[in-house]
Amino acid sequence: MSGRPFLQIPGPTLVPERVTRAMSQSIIDHRGPKFAALVHECLAGLKGVFQSEKGQIVVYPGSGTGAWEACLVNTLSPGDRVLACVNGHFSTGFARTAAAYGIEVDRLDFPYGAGVSAEQVEQRLSEDTAHQLRAVLVVHNETSTGVTSNVAAIRAALDRARHPALLLVDVVSSLASIDFRVDEWGVDVALTGPQKGLMLPPGLAILAVSDKALHAGEKARCPRAYWDWAPVLERNKRGEFPYTPATSLLFGLRESLAMLNEEGLPNVFKRHARLGEACRRAVGALGLRLLCQKPAEYSNTLTAVLMPAGFDSDAYIAHAWKVLELSLGVGLSEVKGKVFRIGHLGGLNELDLLGGLAGVELTLKSFGVNLRLGAGLAAAEEYLLETIPSR
Repeated sequence: MSGRPFLQIPGPTLVPERVTRAMSQSIIDHRGPKFAALVHECLAGLKGVFQSEKGQIVVYPGSGTGAWEACLVNTLSPGDRVLACVNGHFSTGFARTAAAYGIEVDRLDFPYGAGVSAEQVEQRLSEDTAHQLRAVLVVHNETSTGVTSNVAAIRAALDRARHPALLLVDVVSSLASIDFRVDEWGVDVALTGPQKGLMLPPGLAILAVSDKALHAGEKARCPRAYWDWAPVLERNKRGEFPYTPATSLLFGLRESLAMLNEEGLPNVFKRHARLGEACRRAVGALGLRLLCQKPAEYSNTLTAVLMPAGFDSDAYIAHAWKVLELSLGVGLSEVKGKVFRIGHLGGLNELDLLGGLAGVELTLKSFGVNLRLGAGLAAAEEYLLETIPSR
């Protein structure tokens, strides 16, 4: 089809032209001074995005799944117990990865569509008087459900329980899109990938690591070779990597960090909040319901929409692609076939969102869902008009 692709999934997101051009330059010597300068610039920029002055940044060629492993194997040992807060497909995967390394996982389960309860975390930690739990695992923004959990409240729960557990947080679909503060919230490891808020193609595993986590790594006994962060940190000091780096992605990362700095991180968060609310208003105006149960936990990077009774979301998503080449996120695990997900993160503006919402209306209508064309767009447009930011 003519026109640009409408990749309305919750990541990978469309890569801005500036980032694409930056990645298209010729490869340079990854042992030379230009590369060292590139590495130092990227590491410094990432500290700003993580809102961390104290932490260390670790970057691997890899993926968000690899970042789970890097986080776990560098801080824990086989036989250690952790409290895994599970409220969706990706928090389940985080817990499963820990179990694969012989870590004993105590699950604290929440329904799909609910956030992590800080009160329940505090209760479980208060019961652990022997401090056998070595870490708490949390996904900040559960990509499968469109739910954002309150990490600051979870840190406060650890503090009230006077528990020394590490706080390990997946920020894959929230970093550079939803406010997240490593230092202020006492996060020990925050992990992400580049293909969402950082506006890059997949291919990096990125972590921000506290001093407490680094000290834990000195005693950790999980098997690690590629994911061992000690040689990465040591070589990064010289602007190098212990293996061949993803040079082109680092070129792109430098450009995406420049774009975020130009807009200003608080403005990036406001833009995502505004577009997220516009999307939710469109969904409500179409007579559809959200999977997320509490407004305080609505995600500003994606919206998970419940299909009306009698309709299969997988079939609808296939229909949307066939009719308009519109890509929407599928339902995962417990909500497979029950929801579709609209992504609204990364280098997104009002027209990008409205184009995607128009596609959702058209394809739902042609799929047989009873709705009034234009109702969702009108609701989104009215809200966007009411909230036009000063330029």
